[in-house]
Amino acid sequence: MILITALAGGGEAAAQTAERDAKLTETIPKLMEQALVPGAIVGVWKDGEAPYVQAFGVRDTATGEPMATDLSMRIGSVTKTFVTTAILQLVDQGKVGLDDPISKHVPGVPNGDAVTIRQLAGMRSGLFDYTDVTQAAMPDDPQRQYTPQDLLEIISQHPPVFPADTRFDYNNSNTVLLGLVVEKLSGQPLDRYIDEHIVQPERLQHTVFPADATLPSPHARGYTKMPDGKIVDGTGWNPSWGWAAGQMVSTVDDLHVWVRDLATGKLLSLAAQREREKFQIAPSEGDGALYGLGVEYQFGWIGHNGNITGYQTYAYYLPFEKTTMVVMVNSNADAVGVWNFVRDIVKIISPDHPWPAPPSGP
Repeated sequence: MILITALAGGGEAAAQTAERDAKLTETIPKLMEQALVPGAIVGVWKDGEAPYVQAFGVRDTATGEPMATDLSMRIGSVTKTFVTTAILQLVDQGKVGLDDPISKHVPGVPNGDAVTIRQLAGMRSGLFDYTDVTQAAMPDDPQRQYTPQDLLEIISQHPPVFPADTRFDYNNSNTVLLGLVVEKLSGQPLDRYIDEHIVQPERLQHTVFPADATLPSPHARGYTKMPDGKIVDGTGWNPSWGWAAGQMVSTVDDLHVWVRDLATGKLLSLAAQREREKFQIAPSEGDGALYGLGVEYQFGWIGHNGNITGYQTYAYYLPFEKTTMVVMVNSNADAVGVWNFVRDIVKIISPDHPWPAPPSGP
């Protein structure tokens, strides 16, 4: 009787998974049209169930070549999860304290004696976002190669926007400064540190931190919107302006491994992971969203999203259901549209843990 019951339960679960997968396959192409997305890769993994990993649409609108599940794409701000993990590893090693002022490690930062490593990782520093400058210049000079010192110089030239730790403000300056701290305290370039201490231990075979606009092959081409509204191919636009805040490249399979280990703290001590999980309200990251140290909490989903020229990525783990979701698309022409695209996918994957409404602004 026990065996019969178990078999029946297993059959019911398999049927539910098959129904979910069929609904995803039917619905995703329709959602892509609404979100102005030419191509998408969607992966869903749940313990005890067969994975769902499918590619939709095209990787290149000029040739019509179809998307594939092994393609590399830029992951934008998902890079922040690697950099803040590096910081927390250095905390574990006793090389830096979360409540150290940034002035202790990086000179010349406005209000540097009051801004801490913790506030930088939690997006509560109040510093000017250098991206306001680099993005304004991007359409006229998309091939410009920025150095970390170039970005630091922009940050240093502007006064703080508000006093440290008085509110949340998602800001790339924060993570760029953390990248400089990693370099100083580890004695390694940031890309090498991440490769040796995170990428290799995690066995992420297709995750890289490129030095320039180079993308590994095979990759999807990425599409972006110009100020005049025209959508163009931005694949070769130089992402160096993002550096520690957004320059990395990965694949759906690598992010499946990474985001689960990120959410469960595999590479950190329990104490460091608990510090990471001290979530605070983050209104500009979604209605009801919370933000910890370089990681989001979206109604139970833990991870990060990334938006960079031509590409958007969502990588999250839901501990309550032991479910991982990775969505990668080759357009950032409609960021809110892609947010809603993911929201509708989550309705199918996990009705009990819905995705929040789009960010309503600071």
